[in-house]
Formats: sequence, structure tokens, C-alpha cells
Amino acid sequence: MRIAILTSGGDCPGINATIRGVCKSAVNHYGMEVIGIHSGFQGLLTKEVEPLTEQSLSGLLTRGGTIIGTSREKPFKKTPGDPCEDKPARILQNLRELAIDCLVCIGGNGTLKTARKLAELGVNIVSVPKTIDNDIWGTDVSFGFDSAVSIAAEAIDRLHSTASSHKRVMVIEVMGHKAGWIALHSGMAGGGDVILLPEIPFDIHTVGETIRRRIRGGKPYSIVVVAEGIATDGRLRPATYIARAIEEETGIETRETVLGYVQRGGAPTPFDRILATRMGSHATDLIACGKFGRMVILQGSDIDSVPLDQVAGRLKLVSETHDLVVQGRRMGVCFG
Repeated sequence: MRIAILTSGGDCPGINATIRGVCKSAVNHYGMEVIGIHSGFQGLLTKEVEPLTEQSLSGLLTRGGTIIGTSREKPFKKTPGDPCEDKPARILQNLRELAIDCLVCIGGNGTLKTARKLAELGVNIVSVPKTIDNDIWGTDVSFGFDSAVSIAAEAIDRLHSTASSHKRVMVIEVMGHKAGWIALHSGMAGGGDVILLPEIPFDIHTVGETIRRRIRGGKPYSIVVVAEGIATDGRLRPATYIARAIEEETGIETRETVLGYVQRGGAPTPFDRILATRMGSHATDLIACGKFGRMVILQGSDIDSVPLDQVAGRLKLVSETHDLVVQGRRMGVCFG
């Protein structure tokens, strides 16, 4: 068989480890030929490809980013100024000309939607979920999440000492547009006193009272962890908005830190390397068995797969009944 791999959407620790897992299983175990598509779905429109061999895979396990590049091209989305061409038809034609038997799509929610639509047009598709936000429905964990949480938790650890020294409130903003998984996990791992998530409405007066209560209890500093997708007035970054509001509420000096793209870069953690390797290898197994139109998932400790049409377009969000939220509240953490 001749298979192709593309990576689409934002970069993420563990993509290269996934590419390596797919290719090594495909080449060494199944004797398949593997083609890398550059720049996501954009590369499928321009036929920008390269063969992926054993030599291509050297050093990929620990390397961040993606060696075949990525883009946010959405071939099924019509945007003003785009040429009036049928992008899906061009992709189908290029896949035929490249003699691709199956396309492996590594990406997040947007990629899954595109993959499902291509599958509906008859393309043999296998998807591997990729996101630091951990918001893909159907899988317990996506690779990249553990790496992002580790980076965020280390930053929170470092803020404790400076907050304590100056008796300040420190607000740290982490990634998470609609899902607060990074904020929840890094906030709990880093000992955050206030954790604000997009899924749970907050009252700034409650946040202020939490900080004042800590001061009355002999704790002169507080750590506030904020997901970037929380509701604000829309004019300021969430960290800035919350920091200013806390100062107004409490009169306590407050500083903000925005981690930004640091969370998406660099080498994956050992957990993500293993997860990416397992998911990549399982994707190849699905291809060899002719099980197309599916997404690889982690359920408990097992790697499995589910139909794309069951997961594409759905988000996995934090609920107020999630065990980590419940236990955090019992321990005195304020969620707003």
C-alpha cells in the first residue's frame, strides 16, 4: 500500500513522534510506502510531497513541531477572495494522481471535520487526535496535553516564590479557548488558589473575597490560574482583565504572566512520546486491516478507535462535576 500523512492546525509536542510511529510500523512491519504531505491540506492542493523513509525518521521521537509542516487550510470552507475552484475535487484528483491508498490526518477538531467530509467523498481516512487543549471528544487524552500541562505547572511553581517574596497576587494565563483542561490540571498540579475556566462562570467578587480570606488566614499571596477562553469584556487579555479586577477588588498588588506559545513548543514529555508512538502505530494497524473512516483513541490504558462521524464536530469540555473540580473545591480552591 501507499499511504500519505499530513499534519494540520496548530503545532504540538508529539506530532513528530506520531509520524515516526506511523512510518516505522508501515515500513518495517507492513512493507508500505509512506508519503509526507507538506503544509497540511494546502499541500494536498499543490501536491507538495516527499517520501518518508527510515532516514527521514532519525531523531523525531524527541523533536518538537512537525517535519512536514502544517497550515490552517480548510478546503471545504469558502472564504471571500478565494478563487472559485472546487478544492475538495482537486484534493480527490491529486490523491488519485499520487496513487494514495489511505490518508493519515494528524490534527485537532478542525482537521477531524475535514477528514470526515473527505471520508464521505470516498477517501480512505485514518485520523490521529492532536491538541494540547485535550478537547477532542472520544479519547481520554490527546498527545501534547501532558507536555503543555508540564510546562504550565512548572511556570506556576516558579511564580510561587516571587509571589511569596513580594506578597502579591500572581495571575497566569494558559491556553484553552473553549476548554479549560490545561488550566484545571496545571492549576491543581501547581497549587493554584483560584482557577478560572471557560466552562464555569465566575464572579470577580467571589475571587476577591477568596484572596482577602487567604490574607486574613495568614497567607499573604495568591496564585490565580486563568484559561485564555474565559469570559471578559473582550478589550483586554484575560490575564490583564483579571489582574486589574483583582486589584480593584482587593487593593493588593497584582501581576500577570501570559505563557502563550511556550506551551506548544519544544520536546514532548515521555508520556506524550509513548502515547504518540502507540497512536501512530495503531493508525497503521487500522490501515492494514482496511478499517477506514476512524480516529485513534486512548480509553483507559488501551488504544482503540471510533468512527470519525461519532467524534468530528464535538468538543470534550470540563464539567462542574468533574472529579478534579469537586476535589479542588473541597480543598478550598476557588473556581469563581
